[in-house]
Amino acid sequence: MTEDTRETIQRLAAQLQNIMQQVQTVETQIREIETTIGALESQDPDRPVYRQVGPLLLEVDDRKSLRVELEQSRTTLDEHLGRIQGTEKELRGAYESAVKAFEAQ
Repeated sequence: MTEDTRETIQRLAAQLQNIMQQVQTVETQIREIETTIGALESQDPDRPVYRQVGPLLLEVDDRKSLRVELEQSRTTLDEHLGRIQGTEKELRGAYESAVKAFEAQ
């Protein structure tokens, strides 16, 4: 294996691993937001809802606006997930091509 091919495969493998971790992190964040939205909807309207701001828990006065913020965060994360999944697909293709090129040597 030439040094350039080895370095390329190692670099692509590291990038692919990194992007896969990013995908997993964003998917987890999306699930957390979905769980939060569900909990907000099922919470008795007469009971207070709190939001963490730094080290403080502050009571939420406007649940509708909190829900809008959560939905916007989810939309932003969905868009980001789509972009990084596209990057993952490109990296996976480049990695597979580099491995095939090496195997053909």
